[in-house]
Amino acid sequence: MPTHPTTAQTARISTSLRSLLAIAVAQLAATAVAAQDEARAEGADASLETVVVTATRMPTDGSLLPLAWSAIDSETVAFTSLQHSNQLLNRSAGAWISRGNGQESLISLRSPVLTGAGSCGAFTTAADGIPLRAPGFCNVNQLFDANLAQAGGVEVIRGPATAVYGSNAMHGVINVLSASADTTTNAVRVEAGSRDFYRVLAGVAMPDTGTAINVQVSRYGGYQDASGYDQQKFTLRHDDTIGNWRMTAVLDGSNLNQETAGYIQGDEVYKDDRIRTDNPNPEAYRDAWSVRGHVSAERDLDNGMTLRLTPYFRNNEMEFLQHFVPWQPVERNGHESIGLQSSVSASHGNLDWQVGGDLDYTQGWLEEIQAEPFSPNQPAGVHYDYEVDALVVAAFAQGRWQLNEQWQLDTGIRLEQTEYRYDNLTGTGDACEPTASACRFYRPADRDDDFADWTGNLALTRDFGPARAYVRLARGFRAPQTSELYRLQAGQQVADIDSETIDSLELGLRGQLGQGFSYSVNAYWMDKTNVIFQDTERQNVSGAETEHKGVELEFNWQINTEWYAALAATAARHRYASDDNILGAVGDIEGNDIDTAPRHFGSARIGTDQVIGIHPIRAELEWVWIDEYFVDPANQHSYAGHDLLNLRIDWTINAKLSANLVATNITDEAYAERADFGFGNFRYFVGEPRSAVFGLTWQLD
Repeated sequence: MPTHPTTAQTARISTSLRSLLAIAVAQLAATAVAAQDEARAEGADASLETVVVTATRMPTDGSLLPLAWSAIDSETVAFTSLQHSNQLLNRSAGAWISRGNGQESLISLRSPVLTGAGSCGAFTTAADGIPLRAPGFCNVNQLFDANLAQAGGVEVIRGPATAVYGSNAMHGVINVLSASADTTTNAVRVEAGSRDFYRVLAGVAMPDTGTAINVQVSRYGGYQDASGYDQQKFTLRHDDTIGNWRMTAVLDGSNLNQETAGYIQGDEVYKDDRIRTDNPNPEAYRDAWSVRGHVSAERDLDNGMTLRLTPYFRNNEMEFLQHFVPWQPVERNGHESIGLQSSVSASHGNLDWQVGGDLDYTQGWLEEIQAEPFSPNQPAGVHYDYEVDALVVAAFAQGRWQLNEQWQLDTGIRLEQTEYRYDNLTGTGDACEPTASACRFYRPADRDDDFADWTGNLALTRDFGPARAYVRLARGFRAPQTSELYRLQAGQQVADIDSETIDSLELGLRGQLGQGFSYSVNAYWMDKTNVIFQDTERQNVSGAETEHKGVELEFNWQINTEWYAALAATAARHRYASDDNILGAVGDIEGNDIDTAPRHFGSARIGTDQVIGIHPIRAELEWVWIDEYFVDPANQHSYAGHDLLNLRIDWTINAKLSANLVATNITDEAYAERADFGFGNFRYFVGEPRSAVFGLTWQLD
């Protein structure tokens, strides 16, 4: 009978492997530093060749961008063979995607893991530069709309973005690039793995017509009782030239039907094998679908200028049970949008500039209905039923001035106007009977709201040959989300809140040592003001302050033709900075760590590309770590953190057939994907034990 290691043995194994990885990474870094003098002596060309499109909406040499970015190419996306977004995005420093159950997630991007109705507004998640959800209508789980597993690449901007982005791009941008005919492989991959995971991914590339089709269908049985999901995604892309226009058209969509497992409750119960598979909410579910399309058209004008026009649409709907609150209502929401991104850009001598305007019009709606009475203050029936028409209009300018051979100046500014027209479709006022003592739900009367905001950036870069250093000042903002304005509680008739803003100072150094070692180091200080939160009276208010500072390190080292190593590490501190007690009952929290904000986390990888006989094989060992973090604002309760080891192997059997293996949590550590403290209890989304997925890929051409 096979035996499993004890907890102590597992801890020793994990610690030993972690130590080996840490020693190896340190040795690699030391060797790379020693190579710096050799690179300088040889006059090596240290320019980075990575092209980044996210920062400016057009291909740009990444070494010229004075901001923190990470780029994950299509080859890495395919090799990762991700089942969830957190398995890919941990390759970016400063990014941690906290996995909920199934395909659910919460984002941490140069920030704590933010929760609450409008917390998702702190980030822009986009596909080809177009937000997955409309401004004002974000959802914390919106990354599951993107076709990440078949992406042509993923780019991450950390901190306030450039002027081409407006509301929501405060802590950063995650942009999923569609796969073109050049980055799509004619192949079918069939995968099967632990706990009834099955997936089929198919790609068809037609370079002669510039068309690529990528489709995936997956099913997962779930680790906890009464959990699992079915999911389908597709992306269709066509590139063409029509007259003087260079055109790219993309249509993509997704559908998710998920049986959701709720939190398990109790101090460190994720370590208890008798409890960790329990699902306290077997009735919970989430159904969501989305479809988006855009056409990007570009042509050259006189005087070296280029015109870009990108009209787009989006449509999505979602229904789920709010299992995370005791009265468990059902929420249904959705929105439809049309929009236009436009710009004119040019390069004149030492000056590159871009000016443009954006327009986004959205019709959104939300219903919350409770089937059974819970208490007089949480009654059965309609809690909310409203529609919102939203219009966002913006103008921006972004430029780069090469002052001389060594110095570069970048600057940009954006002005944005957000307007909401709210229409209450049910009774105004409390959703309870007059006998209720403190009704939980309040429906405000019809109203209009508008917000005028600006964002800007200023950066100075110095070229040192093998490296470039920069200092950057930037501001970001987010307008209030519609749910913060119109989904009120406890008798609050009007949410008197304003846009959040964040001011950032960043220092960066990026370059190469020799021909095979590239690195990026970033230090930042950010102050966020007018933070929107729910006070002890359950009313949505703004005026809180938080501060964020940290250091991020990335390096990639191609040691030789067979071995490589990489690191993405973050050390950060995210704290409450308000000089008053913003959360009342928990006491004075000024200076406390914000809950769910580990002070360091990251991932390290060691990999090899070998030929065994006539068969190419690639293998990679990955260490992912999360430091201890507090789970409540008072910093009285914490989660200990965890270390995970993952293994990935690709083996080319012949010209037509290849095999891949992804083994996660190979030391079988008991851990929590997410921990918090709510309603007087520790609550955890359980991390899954050792898992393996095996796949076969058949080339179609």
